[in-house]
Amino acid sequence: MDVQGAVADGFEPVRDAFVRNFEQRGERGAAVTVYRDGHKVVDLWGGTRDVDGDAPWAVDTAQVVRSATKGVAAAVPLLLHQRGQLDLDAPVSTYWPEFKAGGKERALVRHLLSHRTGVPALDRPLSVAEACDGESGPRAVAAQQAVWEPGTDHGYHAQTYSWLMAELVRRVTGRTIGRWIAEEIARPLDLDFWVGLPAEEAHRVGRIGSVEVASVGGELKLRPKRSVTEAYTDPASLTRRAFGAIDPLPDENDPAYRAAELPASAGISTARALARVYASMLGPVDNGTRLFAPATLALARTEESTGPDRVLVVNTRFGLGFMLHGPASPLLGPGSFGHPGRGGSLGFGDPESGIALGYVTNGMQKGVTADPRAQALVRAVRAAS
Repeated sequence: MDVQGAVADGFEPVRDAFVRNFEQRGERGAAVTVYRDGHKVVDLWGGTRDVDGDAPWAVDTAQVVRSATKGVAAAVPLLLHQRGQLDLDAPVSTYWPEFKAGGKERALVRHLLSHRTGVPALDRPLSVAEACDGESGPRAVAAQQAVWEPGTDHGYHAQTYSWLMAELVRRVTGRTIGRWIAEEIARPLDLDFWVGLPAEEAHRVGRIGSVEVASVGGELKLRPKRSVTEAYTDPASLTRRAFGAIDPLPDENDPAYRAAELPASAGISTARALARVYASMLGPVDNGTRLFAPATLALARTEESTGPDRVLVVNTRFGLGFMLHGPASPLLGPGSFGHPGRGGSLGFGDPESGIALGYVTNGMQKGVTADPRAQALVRAVRAAS
């Protein structure tokens, strides 16, 4: 495997793990970037730009990162709170009056961020066109009856997070969430990250697709518990309904889908951008820009939800918009916060070590929160740092 890029002294294990992902774990095309204390120490890429092609992955190749988008999107309300524009303890209906329908009058902004709002699924799934039009999704979640009383339980809002987050940001700022991210996060940090891909950047984005999970030497394929398997296969389960809030499932390689502003699932990013945005949450990056004040960083990784997840059917931990380190989503250490993307991609920051990591891939494997390729890279970073 012809891997391009560089690693700083001491981070050679990350390169070794990255190469093994191609040799032994079914990788087709991928990139990984690591920052330490605001400076880039790993920047690697290899394989093919498209999962089903042979053109090489370039230095600036970007990919759909699915739910890894959620972590970057979560920075928006936290920054609005940091600027005094959003009260995390206010009812969502303070900013979005229609949202109090369906037993959601007590839903707080912090509940929305921590998957406690009670609307992980819709009684009527949206078509792809409805999901992308910017109006049907917010209208549907506002009218939806809560599955549980907001604030009393948690369950992963796999797709509905898009419309919850996008409409809250629009009501508070008057801007779409994609525009806000572009103007207030991506531009100052010089990120190749988009929620709503501009047509002029489409040529840089590879095709993603499903690949089989491979086993490595003594490593075994993880077999999910029967309860998890049943939840994903039962059409009536909350799990299937949550992941099926868009029906039929969208073609993630469709330019129209990539142009839509869906902050739960359709962000497009390079590994460099994912790593750099988390590095800027931890502290200043090499151009001096810092996203989070210390108090905001503390909020991001303070546990809001823990225990059995009504949707993922495993124990999960969430802060305010971020997954926290735990068995369902192992990160670098107990203080780490970030977000995986179903099938592979991962972005996170770890304040204790000053490490931020971004990993993107075009080969989507079956896991939801702990992809074996991403985990191999995390273990290598842990050994190096």
